[in-house]
Amino acid sequence: MKKNIAVVAGGSSSEYVISMKSAGLIMDCIDASRFNPYLVVMEKDQWYVKHDNHSYPVNRADFSWERDGQTIHFNQVYNIIHGTPGEDGKVQGYFDLLSIPYTGCDVVTSAITFNKSICKQLVRSHGITTPQSVVLRQHLPYSVDELTKELQFPCFVKPNNGGSSFGASKVDQPTDLANAITKAFEHDHEVLIEEYILGTELTCGVYWDGEMAHALPITEIVTKNAFFDFQAKYEGASEEITPARVDEETTQKCQRLTERVYTVLGCRGLARIDYILRESELYFIEANTTPGCSPESIIPQQIRAAGLDIKKIINDQLID
Repeated sequence: MKKNIAVVAGGSSSEYVISMKSAGLIMDCIDASRFNPYLVVMEKDQWYVKHDNHSYPVNRADFSWERDGQTIHFNQVYNIIHGTPGEDGKVQGYFDLLSIPYTGCDVVTSAITFNKSICKQLVRSHGITTPQSVVLRQHLPYSVDELTKELQFPCFVKPNNGGSSFGASKVDQPTDLANAITKAFEHDHEVLIEEYILGTELTCGVYWDGEMAHALPITEIVTKNAFFDFQAKYEGASEEITPARVDEETTQKCQRLTERVYTVLGCRGLARIDYILRESELYFIEANTTPGCSPESIIPQQIRAAGLDIKKIINDQLID
């Protein structure tokens, strides 16, 4: 009997729209001869299954739903929520309590990687280079005047927990710092202020084949904006070059480092690791444990560049 797969999308963050686009590709990729895929949308106030142009409420007590008087249970979850609650460990904990297996990282790894500061501290403890940074917390006092004396400009200010560059700013002058902090606090209760590394922006996808991590071809990101912000990522204000225009030695170095970071963090499933290359040094920026999977997203680009079948990689994340 075919297993019922919940492709869980949506979420309660600014990345809702991106998640829904990714879910469309995942639904198209899942092998209907092996599985019964259903789109499950999680919103702040409601969870529902979208099927045959109808919406069916989800029973949160056991993650089931009803159609024509029949109760349908899910055997597995393909998690494609970007941001909270799908990328920070919350939904993983829920499925663990119900003993429903899911794709991607577990509770601990999701929580660690979603918190940029803690993730960098862990990666740095393994001898991997990261930019210097400081964290502000909304409930603790801080002085913008003192920060401007301590920081070097330009710097980046961004929400510590979040993605798709919502609330992020490149700050060139000390006079712009206060506004950037306020903007970031609109998206999160913690703000990360990070050293600006001038170099080439690279990102490398990686997936688990059941036995080991495999890095994909590297993508070089050339943005028309001050940095790789939401507009650059999703509205065409950047050029994404796959494979990246770097030599073979740098390519191998980045791919092996990506597999190492993936392993150090305890990742599983599809992920993407971001770097800045300055001279010959790779600076770890962040780990994306539920990367975008819309047709125009970076991971599908890298899979195509590797000559791999995205449908096979997606279905290999599921258990027959």
